[in-house]
Amino acid sequence: MTDVVVVGAGPVGLTVGVALAAAGHEVVVIDKLAEGANTSRAAVVHARTLEVLDRIGVSDRLVELGVPAARFSIRDGQHELIGVPFGGLPTKYPYTLMIPQDLTERVLLERFEELGGKVRRPCEATGITQYDDHAVVTLDTGETITARYVVAADGMHSRIRDLAGLGDDTGDTLALNFSLADVRVNGGLTSEEVRLYLATRGVLVVAPLPNGSFRLVAEVEEAPENVDVTYAQRLLDLRGPRGVSVTEVIWGSRFRIHERVAASYRKGRVVLAGDSAHTHSPAGGQGMNLGLRDAITLGEALSTALATADEQPLDQYAVQARAEALDVVSLAHRLTRIATLPTTLRPARNLLLRLLGRIPAVRRGLAVRLSAVRTG
Repeated sequence: MTDVVVVGAGPVGLTVGVALAAAGHEVVVIDKLAEGANTSRAAVVHARTLEVLDRIGVSDRLVELGVPAARFSIRDGQHELIGVPFGGLPTKYPYTLMIPQDLTERVLLERFEELGGKVRRPCEATGITQYDDHAVVTLDTGETITARYVVAADGMHSRIRDLAGLGDDTGDTLALNFSLADVRVNGGLTSEEVRLYLATRGVLVVAPLPNGSFRLVAEVEEAPENVDVTYAQRLLDLRGPRGVSVTEVIWGSRFRIHERVAASYRKGRVVLAGDSAHTHSPAGGQGMNLGLRDAITLGEALSTALATADEQPLDQYAVQARAEALDVVSLAHRLTRIATLPTTLRPARNLLLRLLGRIPAVRRGLAVRLSAVRTG
C-alpha cells in the first residue's frame, strides 16, 4: 500500500506530489498522457503563489526562468486608465511572474524526481473503490493501486471526481469565446508590465513571456482553430497599441469559459484539487494559481493525516479551499463582465476607470486582489 495516489501530473498534481515526497511520504503520480505538456497555456504565477511554492523549494527556479512584470496596466489604446504597481506589496515577490506552463511543469517535475518521485505514464485511472481506511484505484491495464488517500488532479473533466461521487457542482458555461496566441513582434511592447486593453472593438491582454515573445488573449465572436500572423496582427491593430508588427505566431489555441465549483472537495479517501474542483474565466490569471495554492495546502493536510491520523486539516482544506474558489470565481466573473460589456457601454466604462485610476486606494486594492498577497 502506498500513502497517496495523485491522478494527474499537471502543475497541481506535481505540486501535491512534491509536497508529500518532501515530507517523506510514499506517493504515486499517474497521468494518462505519454508525456507532459509542451505548450505554454497558463502563464501567470502571482506573488502569493510564489510564497507558498517557496515551501517546496521551487520558487527561486521559477523566478530564474520567468519574466517578473512589476506592473499591470489597464489601457485604452495609447492611454492608461489604471496603473497597478506591485512594488509596494509586503512580499518577497512584488511582481507578476510570467512563465509558460510547460516550464512550470518542468521545474515541478525536476523537483519531484530530485525527491525520488517518478510519474507513471501513460497510465489512466478507470475505477476507484473506497474502504474505511484506504482506496483502490483501478488502471486501464487492469492493475490496481492501493493507497490511504487519492487526490483527483485530473482536470476539468475529472474521472476520479465523478467516480467518487463528487461530480455534482454549481456552475455554467459562459457564451464567450477566447482566442489565445504566443507571438513575436517588432516594436511597441514592453516586458516590464502586463497590459489589458479595453478597446471599443473588444478586450485584449498582452503579456511578456521569457523567450522574448508575448501572450495575446482576446474575447472574440468566433475564435479560429489556428491563429496566423494576419489574425494576430488584426487583433493588435484594432485593440492594442500602435506601431506593433507581428512577425511570428509560435502557438495558438481557443477556449470557452466554464465556471464551476464542486459542491464538495472531499468524500472519504478522495480529495479534489485544481481544475477538478474549480474552473473559471482566465480574467486576472487566477486559475492555475488557485490550483497551486490548493496543492500546497492539501499536501500539508495529507501529511498531517498520514503522520497522525488527524483528518481535521483535510476537512479544513475542503471547506476553506472551496470558499476561496468561490471568491476567486466571483472575482474572475466580475472582471470578465466588465471587460466584455456591450459595445455602446465601453466608452463610459473606460471614462469611469480613468477616474478610479486616480485614487491610490483603488490601485493598491487591485494589486492586492490580483496578487492574492495577505496584507493583514
